[in-house]
Amino acid sequence: MINGMQLHPFVFSLLTVAVWGQNATFDGHPAIALTNDKLELLVLKQGASVASVILRDDPAKLNPLWDPARMSRELNGKSNFNPGTGQFLCVDGFGGVSNEERAAGLPGHGEAHLVEWESRMQDGRLVLTAHLPHTQENITRTMTLASGENVVTYETTLESELAFDRPVLWAEHATIGSPFLAPGITVVDFPAIRSKTRPHEGRGGLPHRLPSDVDFTWPNAPTVDGSKVDLRAAPEHPNSGDHSASLIDPKRPLAFVTAINPKDQLIVGWVFKPQEYPWVQNWENYPSTGKLARGLEFSTQPFDLPRRTVIDQNNLWGTPLYRWLPAKSKISTRFALFVAHTPSGTTHIDNVRWENGVLIIEDLTANKTLRLPMANPL
Repeated sequence: MINGMQLHPFVFSLLTVAVWGQNATFDGHPAIALTNDKLELLVLKQGASVASVILRDDPAKLNPLWDPARMSRELNGKSNFNPGTGQFLCVDGFGGVSNEERAAGLPGHGEAHLVEWESRMQDGRLVLTAHLPHTQENITRTMTLASGENVVTYETTLESELAFDRPVLWAEHATIGSPFLAPGITVVDFPAIRSKTRPHEGRGGLPHRLPSDVDFTWPNAPTVDGSKVDLRAAPEHPNSGDHSASLIDPKRPLAFVTAINPKDQLIVGWVFKPQEYPWVQNWENYPSTGKLARGLEFSTQPFDLPRRTVIDQNNLWGTPLYRWLPAKSKISTRFALFVAHTPSGTTHIDNVRWENGVLIIEDLTANKTLRLPMANPL
């Protein structure tokens, strides 16, 4: 019964699978719950970050995304909120800032992940909007989760208030974490054609297992001791921190980055156009505590760097490192997030494609295929 009306059982069954959004919290922070009969997402009002995405029929309710506050509590009982939780947006800016930008109040990774977003449900879609005061831009993000689908599609539009063209830095900072990210078990795939390790530049933190500023062919990278390592899985005995960048095959109609936990038969993945996001960054944070994090960041640039550095470099391997946002104009992107159970024996993703209303995810080696309804193509 709703508002005093008795509903026919058939009508009620339709309502139970309808997409809905309502106010919620994640670790005490305001959020919006976006839910259908397959998925439950929690979207933070700060930053419009997806902090959690779980399968409704998963008894373990395993969230594949990075939750640093939970990991901190598990280690030392303290809970420090991190605006980089889960999948967050870096625009306009991805990396550090100049001294002048810092003095003017511009944060690293842009300001979109720090501002409060307005939200509303419109025609079954979650519409999020924000004003970015330092860069003088307006941003709108629409998330669509159709009934019966394991796929969330995003459309994001960035609008300039300025009267001159400007270069824009943009990244979707998707990050997976423990326990979904398990040492020696969880594997990552994406269609790279060239890869490169990040220059160390005196960077501190965990020990490096990869050398500084070296080209390689994904996923087999050189190590500091002169051997080779397959980067698809985290090491069985973690104690390292590294960062590499890969150029995605520009000839593909759709690019992808996926992570599979074969033990739990769970996959999380993102699908996007290589013309909008030419690069995938593989950020590895593998402490010996086993509280692992791994960034699968698809972006306009190979590494998170200050704006001046990116513009001065201009391109890598002939591929631009930024997009142009014309004066008083808008630019947009589209991508999709999916989470699903995998067929038993799935250990590698060779291809992701869309065909006739279905997202097709293929492990050609094991002859395994996952088909997910996806009515609207990218």
